[in-house]
Amino acid sequence: MVTVRLLSTTVATPLEGTQPVRQRRTLPRLLGSLLLVAAAGVAGVGAAPAPGQAPAPGPRPLGEVVPAPASVRPAGSPYTLTPATRIHVDGGSREARRIAAALASVLRPSTGYALPVTDDGGRGGIRLVLGSRDRGLGEEGYRLDSGRGGVTITARKPAGLFHGVQTLRQLLPAAVEKDTRQAGPWQVPGGTITDAPRFGHRGAMLDVSRHFFTVDQVKRYIDQLALYKINKLHLHLSDDQGWRIAIDSWPRLATYGGSTQVGGGPGGHYTKAQYKELVAYAGSRYMEVVPEIDMPGHTNAALASYAELNCDGVAPPLYTGTAVGFSSLCVPKAVTYDFVDDVVRELAAMTPGRYLHIGGDEAHSTSHEDYVAFMDRAQAAVAEHGKTVVGWHQLTGATPAEGAVAQYWGLDGTSAAEKEQVAKAARNGTRIVLSPADRIYLDMKYHKDTPLGLAWAGYVEVQRSYDWDPGAYLPGAPASAIAGVEAPLWTETLATSDQLEFMAFPRLPGVAELGWSPASTHDWDAYKVRLAAQGPRMSALGIDYYRSPQVPWPAG
Repeated sequence: MVTVRLLSTTVATPLEGTQPVRQRRTLPRLLGSLLLVAAAGVAGVGAAPAPGQAPAPGPRPLGEVVPAPASVRPAGSPYTLTPATRIHVDGGSREARRIAAALASVLRPSTGYALPVTDDGGRGGIRLVLGSRDRGLGEEGYRLDSGRGGVTITARKPAGLFHGVQTLRQLLPAAVEKDTRQAGPWQVPGGTITDAPRFGHRGAMLDVSRHFFTVDQVKRYIDQLALYKINKLHLHLSDDQGWRIAIDSWPRLATYGGSTQVGGGPGGHYTKAQYKELVAYAGSRYMEVVPEIDMPGHTNAALASYAELNCDGVAPPLYTGTAVGFSSLCVPKAVTYDFVDDVVRELAAMTPGRYLHIGGDEAHSTSHEDYVAFMDRAQAAVAEHGKTVVGWHQLTGATPAEGAVAQYWGLDGTSAAEKEQVAKAARNGTRIVLSPADRIYLDMKYHKDTPLGLAWAGYVEVQRSYDWDPGAYLPGAPASAIAGVEAPLWTETLATSDQLEFMAFPRLPGVAELGWSPASTHDWDAYKVRLAAQGPRMSALGIDYYRSPQVPWPAG
Protein backbone atom coordinates (compact mmCIF):
# COMPACT_ATOMS: atom_id res chain seq x y z
CA MET A 1 0.00 0.00 0.00
CA VAL A 2 1.35 3.42 -0.94
CA THR A 3 1.18 6.27 1.54
CA VAL A 4 0.43 9.56 -0.20
CA ARG A 5 2.11 12.65 1.27
CA LEU A 6 -0.30 15.58 1.53
CA LEU A 7 1.27 18.23 -0.66
CA SER A 8 1.29 21.96 -0.12
CA THR A 9 0.18 22.46 -3.71
CA THR A 10 -3.33 21.32 -2.78
CA VAL A 11 -5.81 24.15 -3.32
CA ALA A 12 -8.59 24.74 -0.79
CA THR A 13 -11.90 25.16 -2.58
CA PRO A 14 -13.90 28.18 -1.40
CA LEU A 15 -17.07 27.03 0.28
CA GLU A 16 -19.81 28.93 2.08
CA GLY A 17 -19.12 31.83 4.46
CA THR A 18 -16.00 31.61 6.57
CA GLN A 19 -16.53 34.44 9.03
CA PRO A 20 -16.97 33.26 12.61
CA VAL A 21 -20.65 32.92 13.45
CA ARG A 22 -22.35 32.97 16.80
CA GLN A 23 -25.38 30.76 16.30
CA ARG A 24 -25.41 27.55 18.29
CA ARG A 25 -26.10 24.07 17.03
CA THR A 26 -28.33 22.00 19.22
CA LEU A 27 -26.90 18.84 20.78
CA PRO A 28 -27.63 15.77 18.61
CA ARG A 29 -30.71 16.49 16.55
CA LEU A 30 -33.62 14.12 16.08
CA LEU A 31 -36.04 15.28 13.40
CA GLY A 32 -39.50 13.86 12.89
CA SER A 33 -39.60 11.07 10.34
CA LEU A 34 -42.47 12.64 8.40
CA LEU A 35 -40.48 15.83 7.96
CA LEU A 36 -37.45 13.84 6.79
CA VAL A 37 -39.43 11.82 4.27
CA ALA A 38 -41.08 14.94 2.92
CA ALA A 39 -37.72 16.67 2.60
CA ALA A 40 -36.24 13.65 0.86
CA GLY A 41 -39.03 13.72 -1.67
CA VAL A 42 -38.06 17.17 -2.90
CA ALA A 43 -34.29 16.80 -2.63
CA GLY A 44 -32.56 16.38 -5.95
CA VAL A 45 -29.06 15.23 -6.71
CA GLY A 46 -26.92 17.63 -8.65
CA ALA A 47 -29.83 20.03 -9.07
CA ALA A 48 -29.11 23.36 -10.73
CA PRO A 49 -28.19 26.11 -8.23
CA ALA A 50 -30.80 28.72 -7.41
CA PRO A 51 -30.55 32.05 -9.26
CA GLY A 52 -27.53 33.96 -7.99
CA GLN A 53 -26.11 30.92 -6.20
CA ALA A 54 -22.62 29.73 -7.10
CA PRO A 55 -22.33 26.22 -8.57
CA ALA A 56 -21.59 23.56 -5.95
CA PRO A 57 -17.93 22.49 -5.84
CA GLY A 58 -16.86 18.99 -6.79
CA PRO A 59 -15.66 16.46 -4.20
CA ARG A 60 -12.82 17.60 -1.98
CA PRO A 61 -9.42 15.84 -2.19
CA LEU A 62 -9.48 12.51 -0.35
CA GLY A 63 -6.59 13.52 1.92
CA GLU A 64 -8.00 16.92 2.91
CA VAL A 65 -8.64 15.74 6.46
CA VAL A 66 -7.43 16.82 9.91
CA PRO A 67 -5.73 14.90 11.47
CA ALA A 68 -3.85 13.68 8.39
CA PRO A 69 -4.60 9.98 7.74
CA ALA A 70 -1.80 7.45 7.85
CA SER A 71 -2.41 6.26 4.27
CA VAL A 72 -4.40 7.87 1.45
CA ARG A 73 -4.99 6.23 -1.95
CA PRO A 74 -7.25 8.31 -4.23
CA ALA A 75 -8.93 6.20 -6.90
CA GLY A 76 -12.06 6.01 -8.97
CA SER A 77 -15.29 7.97 -8.93
CA PRO A 78 -16.84 9.72 -5.93
CA TYR A 79 -19.89 8.45 -4.11
CA THR A 80 -22.91 10.77 -4.10
CA LEU A 81 -25.51 10.65 -1.35
CA THR A 82 -29.07 10.62 -2.72
CA PRO A 83 -32.59 10.43 -1.28
CA ALA A 84 -32.25 6.64 -1.60
CA THR A 85 -29.06 6.40 0.49
CA ARG A 86 -29.26 4.08 3.47
CA ILE A 87 -26.82 3.55 6.34
CA HIS A 88 -26.17 -0.18 6.72
CA VAL A 89 -24.79 -1.72 9.91
CA ASP A 90 -23.21 -5.13 9.44
CA GLY A 91 -23.74 -7.61 12.22
CA GLY A 92 -26.28 -5.67 14.27
CA SER A 93 -23.79 -4.46 16.92
CA ARG A 94 -25.50 -2.10 19.36
CA GLU A 95 -22.50 0.25 19.40
CA ALA A 96 -22.19 0.23 15.62
CA ARG A 97 -25.89 1.01 15.30
CA ARG A 98 -25.54 3.88 17.78
CA ILE A 99 -22.63 5.29 15.77
CA ALA A 100 -24.71 4.98 12.60
CA ALA A 101 -27.65 6.77 14.24
CA ALA A 102 -25.35 9.60 15.34
CA LEU A 103 -24.04 9.93 11.77
CA ALA A 104 -27.58 10.04 10.43
CA SER A 105 -28.49 12.77 12.93
CA VAL A 106 -25.68 14.94 11.56
CA LEU A 107 -26.49 14.35 7.89
CA ARG A 108 -30.30 14.50 7.86
CA PRO A 109 -30.96 18.20 8.57
CA SER A 110 -28.54 19.53 5.94
CA THR A 111 -29.22 16.98 3.17
CA GLY A 112 -32.95 16.61 3.80
CA TYR A 113 -32.60 12.87 3.20
CA ALA A 114 -34.23 10.19 5.36
CA LEU A 115 -31.03 8.09 5.62
CA PRO A 116 -32.62 5.12 7.37
CA VAL A 117 -30.29 3.00 9.53
CA THR A 118 -30.67 -0.71 8.79
CA ASP A 119 -29.17 -4.01 9.95
CA ASP A 120 -29.66 -5.70 6.58
CA GLY A 121 -25.98 -5.75 5.62
CA GLY A 122 -26.97 -4.39 2.23
CA ARG A 123 -24.63 -3.13 -0.45
CA GLY A 124 -24.29 0.45 -1.55
CA GLY A 125 -25.00 3.53 0.49
CA ILE A 126 -22.93 3.99 3.67
CA ARG A 127 -21.87 0.74 5.29
CA LEU A 128 -20.38 0.42 8.80
CA VAL A 129 -18.58 -2.86 9.46
CA LEU A 130 -17.29 -3.82 12.89
CA GLY A 131 -14.85 -6.71 13.33
CA SER A 132 -12.00 -6.19 10.88
CA ARG A 133 -9.21 -8.76 11.13
CA ASP A 134 -6.56 -6.14 10.31
CA ARG A 135 -4.56 -5.99 13.56
CA GLY A 136 -2.74 -2.93 12.27
CA LEU A 137 -5.87 -0.89 12.90
CA GLY A 138 -5.57 -1.46 16.65
CA GLU A 139 -8.24 -0.18 19.04
CA GLU A 140 -8.88 3.12 17.25
CA GLY A 141 -7.98 2.65 13.59
CA TYR A 142 -10.30 2.25 10.60
CA ARG A 143 -10.37 1.77 6.85
CA LEU A 144 -12.61 3.86 4.61
CA ASP A 145 -13.33 2.73 1.05
CA SER A 146 -15.27 5.05 -1.24
CA GLY A 147 -16.42 4.65 -4.82
CA ARG A 148 -19.38 5.16 -7.10
CA GLY A 149 -21.29 2.33 -5.41
CA GLY A 150 -20.98 3.53 -1.83
CA VAL A 151 -18.78 4.15 1.22
CA THR A 152 -17.65 1.38 3.60
CA ILE A 153 -15.99 2.06 6.96
CA THR A 154 -14.40 -0.97 8.61
CA ALA A 155 -12.83 -1.18 12.08
CA ARG A 156 -11.77 -3.77 14.65
CA LYS A 157 -13.33 -1.85 17.57
CA PRO A 158 -16.18 0.67 17.98
CA ALA A 159 -13.79 3.56 18.67
CA GLY A 160 -12.21 3.02 15.26
CA LEU A 161 -15.62 2.98 13.60
CA PHE A 162 -16.46 6.26 15.33
CA HIS A 163 -13.20 7.87 14.18
CA GLY A 164 -13.84 6.69 10.64
CA VAL A 165 -17.24 8.40 10.73
CA GLN A 166 -15.54 11.67 11.73
CA THR A 167 -13.32 11.34 8.66
CA LEU A 168 -16.38 10.74 6.50
CA ARG A 169 -17.94 13.95 7.83
CA GLN A 170 -14.84 15.90 6.83
CA LEU A 171 -14.87 14.39 3.33
CA LEU A 172 -18.38 15.75 2.73
CA PRO A 173 -18.93 19.45 1.97
CA ALA A 174 -18.74 21.68 5.04
CA ALA A 175 -22.41 22.64 4.68
CA VAL A 176 -23.31 19.12 5.83
CA GLU A 177 -22.70 20.36 9.39
CA LYS A 178 -25.51 22.90 9.27
CA ASP A 179 -28.86 22.55 11.02
CA THR A 180 -30.97 23.54 8.02
CA ARG A 181 -31.52 22.21 4.50
CA GLN A 182 -28.59 22.99 2.18
CA ALA A 183 -27.95 22.48 -1.53
CA GLY A 184 -26.01 19.41 -2.69
CA PRO A 185 -24.49 17.50 -4.27
CA TRP A 186 -23.16 15.53 -1.30
CA GLN A 187 -20.09 13.77 -2.67
CA VAL A 188 -17.39 11.68 -1.00
CA PRO A 189 -14.17 11.40 -3.05
CA GLY A 190 -13.20 7.96 -4.33
CA GLY A 191 -10.36 5.92 -2.92
CA THR A 192 -9.13 4.29 0.29
CA ILE A 193 -7.98 5.70 3.62
CA THR A 194 -6.28 3.36 6.08
CA ASP A 195 -5.70 5.07 9.39
CA ALA A 196 -4.62 4.52 13.01
CA PRO A 197 -3.20 6.87 15.67
CA ARG A 198 0.45 7.51 16.45
CA PHE A 199 -0.18 8.02 20.19
CA GLY A 200 -2.74 6.51 22.52
CA HIS A 201 -3.19 9.72 24.53
CA ARG A 202 -4.63 12.64 22.56
CA GLY A 203 -6.10 14.94 25.13
CA ALA A 204 -7.64 18.31 25.85
CA MET A 205 -7.89 19.83 29.31
CA LEU A 206 -10.69 22.22 30.27
CA ASP A 207 -10.32 24.35 33.38
CA VAL A 208 -13.80 24.67 34.90
CA SER A 209 -12.42 26.02 38.18
CA ARG A 210 -11.26 29.55 37.32
CA HIS A 211 -14.57 30.03 35.50
CA PHE A 212 -17.38 27.50 35.74
CA PHE A 213 -18.87 26.01 32.57
CA THR A 214 -22.25 24.30 32.48
CA VAL A 215 -22.95 20.72 31.45
CA ASP A 216 -24.22 21.87 28.05
CA GLN A 217 -21.13 24.04 27.48
CA VAL A 218 -18.83 21.13 28.27
CA LYS A 219 -20.85 18.83 26.00
CA ARG A 220 -20.47 21.33 23.20
CA TYR A 221 -16.69 21.29 23.67
CA ILE A 222 -16.71 17.48 23.74
CA ASP A 223 -18.46 17.41 20.35
CA GLN A 224 -15.85 19.77 18.90
CA LEU A 225 -13.00 17.65 20.26
CA ALA A 226 -14.50 14.43 18.92
CA LEU A 227 -14.50 15.68 15.33
CA TYR A 228 -10.68 15.76 15.52
CA LYS A 229 -10.30 12.34 17.19
CA ILE A 230 -9.36 13.60 20.67
CA ASN A 231 -9.78 10.68 23.09
CA LYS A 232 -9.09 12.17 26.55
CA LEU A 233 -11.00 14.97 28.30
CA HIS A 234 -9.08 16.20 31.33
CA LEU A 235 -11.39 18.19 33.62
CA HIS A 236 -9.61 20.52 36.06
CA LEU A 237 -12.23 20.34 38.82
CA SER A 238 -10.61 22.24 41.69
CA ASP A 239 -8.39 25.24 42.22
CA ASP A 240 -8.03 28.29 44.45
CA GLN A 241 -11.03 29.96 42.82
CA GLY A 242 -13.56 27.16 42.88
CA TRP A 243 -14.37 23.53 43.75
CA ARG A 244 -16.61 22.09 41.04
CA ILE A 245 -17.62 18.55 42.00
CA ALA A 246 -20.00 17.42 44.75
CA ILE A 247 -18.37 15.25 47.44
CA ASP A 248 -20.92 13.78 49.85
CA SER A 249 -18.50 13.38 52.76
CA TRP A 250 -17.32 17.00 52.49
CA PRO A 251 -20.41 18.85 51.18
CA ARG A 252 -19.16 22.42 51.73
CA LEU A 253 -16.46 21.88 49.10
CA ALA A 254 -19.06 22.34 46.38
CA THR A 255 -21.75 24.42 48.05
CA TYR A 256 -19.34 26.98 49.54
CA GLY A 257 -16.02 26.38 47.80
CA GLY A 258 -17.79 26.32 44.43
CA SER A 259 -19.82 29.47 45.03
CA THR A 260 -17.57 31.91 43.19
CA GLN A 261 -14.99 32.21 40.40
CA VAL A 262 -12.42 34.62 38.96
CA GLY A 263 -13.83 38.11 39.09
CA GLY A 264 -16.42 37.22 41.74
CA GLY A 265 -19.13 35.64 39.60
CA PRO A 266 -21.57 33.04 40.96
CA GLY A 267 -19.43 30.01 40.16
CA GLY A 268 -21.20 26.66 40.31
CA HIS A 269 -20.53 22.96 40.61
CA TYR A 270 -21.56 19.62 39.10
CA THR A 271 -23.77 17.30 41.07
CA LYS A 272 -22.72 13.68 40.97
CA ALA A 273 -25.50 13.00 38.49
CA GLN A 274 -24.30 15.81 36.23
CA TYR A 275 -20.71 14.59 36.39
CA LYS A 276 -21.83 11.07 35.47
CA GLU A 277 -23.82 12.58 32.59
CA LEU A 278 -20.69 14.28 31.28
CA VAL A 279 -18.67 11.07 31.66
CA ALA A 280 -21.31 9.12 29.73
CA TYR A 281 -21.57 11.78 27.03
CA ALA A 282 -17.81 11.78 26.51
CA GLY A 283 -17.81 7.99 26.55
CA SER A 284 -20.39 7.87 23.78
CA ARG A 285 -17.80 9.73 21.70
CA TYR A 286 -15.03 7.33 22.79
CA MET A 287 -13.45 9.97 24.99
CA GLU A 288 -12.19 9.07 28.45
CA VAL A 289 -12.66 11.63 31.23
CA VAL A 290 -9.61 12.26 33.43
CA PRO A 291 -10.75 14.20 36.54
CA GLU A 292 -8.24 16.40 38.36
CA ILE A 293 -8.24 17.48 42.00
CA ASP A 294 -5.18 19.71 42.30
CA MET A 295 -3.19 19.14 45.53
CA PRO A 296 -1.44 20.14 47.79
CA GLY A 297 -1.36 23.64 46.28
CA HIS A 298 -4.14 25.34 44.31
CA THR A 299 -6.42 24.43 47.23
CA ASN A 300 -7.80 27.73 48.58
CA ALA A 301 -11.41 26.76 47.74
CA ALA A 302 -11.05 23.66 49.93
CA LEU A 303 -9.20 25.53 52.68
CA ALA A 304 -11.94 28.19 52.74
CA SER A 305 -14.60 25.49 53.01
CA TYR A 306 -13.07 23.59 55.95
CA ALA A 307 -10.97 25.36 58.59
CA GLU A 308 -9.49 22.07 59.85
CA LEU A 309 -7.58 21.60 56.59
CA ASN A 310 -5.45 24.65 57.51
CA CYS A 311 -2.44 24.27 59.79
CA ASP A 312 -3.65 27.18 61.96
CA GLY A 313 -7.26 26.00 61.95
CA VAL A 314 -8.44 29.27 60.41
CA ALA A 315 -10.28 29.23 57.08
CA PRO A 316 -9.11 31.88 54.59
CA PRO A 317 -11.67 33.86 52.58
CA LEU A 318 -12.82 32.67 49.17
CA TYR A 319 -10.50 33.83 46.42
CA THR A 320 -11.45 35.43 43.11
CA GLY A 321 -8.07 36.62 41.80
CA THR A 322 -5.56 34.91 39.52
CA ALA A 323 -2.37 34.57 41.59
CA VAL A 324 -0.87 31.10 42.07
CA GLY A 325 1.32 29.33 44.60
CA PHE A 326 -0.03 30.80 47.84
CA SER A 327 -2.16 27.93 49.18
CA SER A 328 -1.35 24.52 50.64
CA LEU A 329 -3.07 21.70 52.45
CA CYS A 330 -1.59 21.07 55.91
CA VAL A 331 0.68 18.12 55.25
CA PRO A 332 1.34 17.08 58.89
CA LYS A 333 -2.36 16.86 59.88
CA ALA A 334 -4.07 13.48 59.88
CA VAL A 335 -7.35 15.05 58.76
CA THR A 336 -5.68 16.04 55.49
CA TYR A 337 -5.40 12.38 54.52
CA ASP A 338 -8.97 11.66 55.59
CA PHE A 339 -9.91 14.44 53.17
CA VAL A 340 -7.71 13.09 50.37
CA ASP A 341 -8.98 9.52 50.79
CA ASP A 342 -12.63 10.58 50.85
CA VAL A 343 -12.34 12.79 47.77
CA VAL A 344 -10.36 10.22 45.78
CA ARG A 345 -12.72 7.40 46.80
CA GLU A 346 -15.88 9.26 45.77
CA LEU A 347 -14.39 10.60 42.54
CA ALA A 348 -12.95 7.21 41.57
CA ALA A 349 -16.32 5.55 42.17
CA MET A 350 -18.07 7.75 39.60
CA THR A 351 -15.24 7.73 37.03
CA PRO A 352 -15.09 4.59 34.85
CA GLY A 353 -11.82 5.64 33.20
CA ARG A 354 -8.39 4.47 34.25
CA TYR A 355 -6.92 7.73 35.48
CA LEU A 356 -7.20 10.22 38.33
CA HIS A 357 -5.10 13.41 38.23
CA ILE A 358 -3.82 14.82 41.53
CA GLY A 359 -2.20 18.00 40.17
CA GLY A 360 0.95 18.70 42.16
CA ASP A 361 2.03 21.85 40.33
CA GLU A 362 3.07 25.24 41.72
CA ALA A 363 3.06 24.06 45.36
CA HIS A 364 5.24 27.02 46.29
CA SER A 365 3.87 27.22 49.84
CA THR A 366 4.72 23.59 50.59
CA SER A 367 8.26 22.66 51.59
CA HIS A 368 10.01 20.09 49.41
CA GLU A 369 10.05 17.59 52.29
CA ASP A 370 6.30 18.05 52.87
CA TYR A 371 5.61 17.89 49.13
CA VAL A 372 7.35 14.51 48.80
CA ALA A 373 5.56 13.13 51.86
CA PHE A 374 2.17 14.36 50.65
CA MET A 375 2.55 13.04 47.10
CA ASP A 376 3.55 9.61 48.41
CA ARG A 377 0.31 9.36 50.38
CA ALA A 378 -1.90 10.92 47.70
CA GLN A 379 -0.58 8.51 45.07
CA ALA A 380 -1.20 5.59 47.42
CA ALA A 381 -4.83 6.71 47.84
CA VAL A 382 -5.31 6.76 44.06
CA ALA A 383 -3.91 3.22 43.76
CA GLU A 384 -6.01 1.98 46.67
CA HIS A 385 -9.15 3.08 44.84
CA GLY A 386 -8.21 1.37 41.61
CA LYS A 387 -6.94 4.22 39.45
CA THR A 388 -3.67 5.12 37.75
CA VAL A 389 -2.23 8.36 39.08
CA VAL A 390 -1.51 11.35 36.85
CA GLY A 391 0.27 14.50 38.04
CA TRP A 392 1.82 17.57 36.54
CA HIS A 393 5.52 17.06 35.88
CA GLN A 394 6.53 18.41 39.32
CA LEU A 395 5.50 14.93 40.49
CA THR A 396 8.86 13.74 39.17
CA GLY A 397 10.52 15.83 41.92
CA ALA A 398 8.96 13.41 44.39
CA THR A 399 8.79 9.65 43.79
CA PRO A 400 6.34 8.76 41.01
CA ALA A 401 4.38 5.61 41.76
CA GLU A 402 4.79 2.59 39.52
CA GLY A 403 2.81 3.21 36.33
CA ALA A 404 2.35 6.93 37.05
CA VAL A 405 1.87 9.46 34.26
CA ALA A 406 3.56 12.86 34.42
CA GLN A 407 2.14 15.74 32.39
CA TYR A 408 4.96 18.02 31.24
CA TRP A 409 4.00 21.70 30.89
CA GLY A 410 7.46 23.27 30.74
CA LEU A 411 8.72 25.60 28.02
CA ASP A 412 11.33 25.32 25.32
CA GLY A 413 13.45 27.44 27.70
CA THR A 414 12.85 25.36 30.82
CA SER A 415 16.14 24.56 32.55
CA ALA A 416 18.09 21.51 31.43
CA ALA A 417 18.04 20.26 35.03
CA GLU A 418 14.24 20.29 35.21
CA LYS A 419 13.93 18.61 31.83
CA GLU A 420 16.44 15.96 32.89
CA GLN A 421 14.43 15.30 36.07
CA VAL A 422 11.41 14.48 33.91
CA ALA A 423 13.48 12.50 31.40
CA LYS A 424 15.04 10.45 34.21
CA ALA A 425 11.59 9.55 35.50
CA ALA A 426 10.66 8.54 31.95
CA ARG A 427 13.70 6.28 31.75
CA ASN A 428 12.57 4.71 35.03
CA GLY A 429 9.11 3.85 33.72
CA THR A 430 7.01 6.99 34.22
CA ARG A 431 4.98 7.75 31.11
CA ILE A 432 4.93 11.32 29.84
CA VAL A 433 2.09 13.37 28.36
CA LEU A 434 3.44 16.47 26.63
CA SER A 435 1.69 19.82 27.18
CA PRO A 436 4.46 22.41 26.64
CA ALA A 437 2.98 25.76 27.63
CA ASP A 438 4.67 27.78 24.91
CA ARG A 439 3.38 25.36 22.27
CA ILE A 440 -0.06 24.04 23.19
CA TYR A 441 -1.45 25.97 26.15
CA LEU A 442 -4.56 27.16 24.35
CA ASP A 443 -5.02 30.13 26.68
CA MET A 444 -1.80 31.78 25.50
CA LYS A 445 -2.39 34.86 23.35
CA TYR A 446 -1.83 34.52 19.62
CA HIS A 447 -0.13 37.95 19.51
CA LYS A 448 0.14 41.06 21.66
CA ASP A 449 -3.27 42.40 20.60
CA THR A 450 -5.26 39.22 21.29
CA PRO A 451 -8.12 40.42 23.53
CA LEU A 452 -8.23 37.22 25.60
CA GLY A 453 -5.70 34.95 27.23
CA LEU A 454 -2.36 35.34 28.96
CA ALA A 455 1.22 35.72 27.71
CA TRP A 456 3.49 34.45 30.50
CA ALA A 457 4.67 31.61 28.21
CA GLY A 458 4.93 33.92 25.20
CA TYR A 459 2.71 34.37 22.16
CA VAL A 460 1.61 31.15 20.45
CA GLU A 461 0.48 31.54 16.86
CA VAL A 462 -0.96 28.63 14.92
CA GLN A 463 2.30 27.57 13.29
CA ARG A 464 4.15 27.53 16.60
CA SER A 465 1.49 25.33 18.20
CA TYR A 466 1.82 22.81 15.35
CA ASP A 467 5.47 22.93 14.32
CA TRP A 468 7.16 20.61 16.84
CA ASP A 469 7.57 16.85 17.16
CA PRO A 470 6.34 15.16 20.36
CA GLY A 471 8.54 12.16 19.68
CA ALA A 472 11.72 14.24 19.87
CA TYR A 473 10.69 17.05 22.20
CA LEU A 474 12.06 16.00 25.60
CA PRO A 475 15.82 15.29 25.54
CA GLY A 476 16.77 12.05 27.23
CA ALA A 477 13.26 10.63 27.40
CA PRO A 478 12.85 7.38 25.45
CA ALA A 479 10.31 7.61 22.65
CA SER A 480 8.47 4.64 24.15
CA ALA A 481 7.74 6.70 27.30
CA ILE A 482 5.80 9.39 25.43
CA ALA A 483 2.13 8.55 25.95
CA GLY A 484 0.94 11.43 23.78
CA VAL A 485 -0.06 15.08 23.85
CA GLU A 486 -2.67 17.18 25.60
CA ALA A 487 -3.79 20.77 25.04
CA PRO A 488 -4.77 22.57 28.27
CA LEU A 489 -7.24 25.47 28.17
CA TRP A 490 -7.01 27.54 31.34
CA THR A 491 -9.83 29.99 31.95
CA GLU A 492 -8.60 32.94 34.01
CA THR A 493 -9.76 35.21 31.15
CA LEU A 494 -12.39 32.97 29.55
CA ALA A 495 -16.02 32.86 30.67
CA THR A 496 -18.13 31.91 27.62
CA SER A 497 -18.18 29.20 24.95
CA ASP A 498 -17.35 31.77 22.28
CA GLN A 499 -14.23 32.74 24.21
CA LEU A 500 -13.19 29.10 24.67
CA GLU A 501 -13.59 28.47 20.96
CA PHE A 502 -11.70 31.57 19.89
CA MET A 503 -8.67 30.44 21.87
CA ALA A 504 -8.94 26.71 21.07
CA PHE A 505 -9.56 27.04 17.35
CA PRO A 506 -7.70 26.74 15.07
CA ARG A 507 -4.87 25.54 17.34
CA LEU A 508 -6.63 22.49 18.73
CA PRO A 509 -6.91 20.61 15.38
CA GLY A 510 -3.12 20.90 15.06
CA VAL A 511 -2.59 19.36 18.49
CA ALA A 512 -4.96 16.57 17.50
CA GLU A 513 -2.86 15.97 14.39
CA LEU A 514 0.36 15.85 16.43
CA GLY A 515 -1.22 13.10 18.52
CA TRP A 516 -2.84 11.11 15.71
CA SER A 517 -0.87 11.41 12.48
CA PRO A 518 2.41 9.68 11.54
CA ALA A 519 5.53 11.81 11.88
CA SER A 520 6.03 11.42 8.12
CA THR A 521 2.95 13.56 7.43
CA HIS A 522 4.15 16.42 9.62
CA ASP A 523 4.64 19.43 7.36
CA TRP A 524 3.43 22.95 8.12
CA ASP A 525 3.04 23.99 4.47
CA ALA A 526 0.79 21.01 3.77
CA TYR A 527 -1.05 21.27 7.07
CA LYS A 528 -1.98 24.93 6.77
CA VAL A 529 -3.80 24.18 3.49
CA ARG A 530 -5.79 21.37 5.09
CA LEU A 531 -6.46 23.58 8.12
CA ALA A 532 -7.72 26.36 5.86
CA ALA A 533 -10.27 23.95 4.43
CA GLN A 534 -11.59 23.46 7.99
CA GLY A 535 -12.60 27.13 8.17
CA PRO A 536 -15.98 26.73 6.43
CA ARG A 537 -16.68 23.62 8.53
CA MET A 538 -15.94 25.46 11.78
CA SER A 539 -18.20 28.28 10.62
CA ALA A 540 -20.96 25.82 9.76
CA LEU A 541 -20.65 24.40 13.28
CA GLY A 542 -20.90 27.86 14.80
CA ILE A 543 -17.32 27.79 16.12
CA ASP A 544 -15.98 31.30 16.70
CA TYR A 545 -12.43 30.69 15.52
CA TYR A 546 -9.40 32.97 15.15
CA ARG A 547 -8.64 33.69 11.50
CA SER A 548 -4.86 33.50 11.77
CA PRO A 549 -3.02 35.36 8.99
CA GLN A 550 -0.65 32.38 8.81
CA VAL A 551 -3.43 30.23 7.30
CA PRO A 552 -4.74 30.71 3.70
CA TRP A 553 -8.44 30.68 4.62
CA PRO A 554 -10.87 30.50 1.69
CA ALA A 555 -12.38 33.80 0.64
CA GLY A 556 -15.95 34.32 1.71
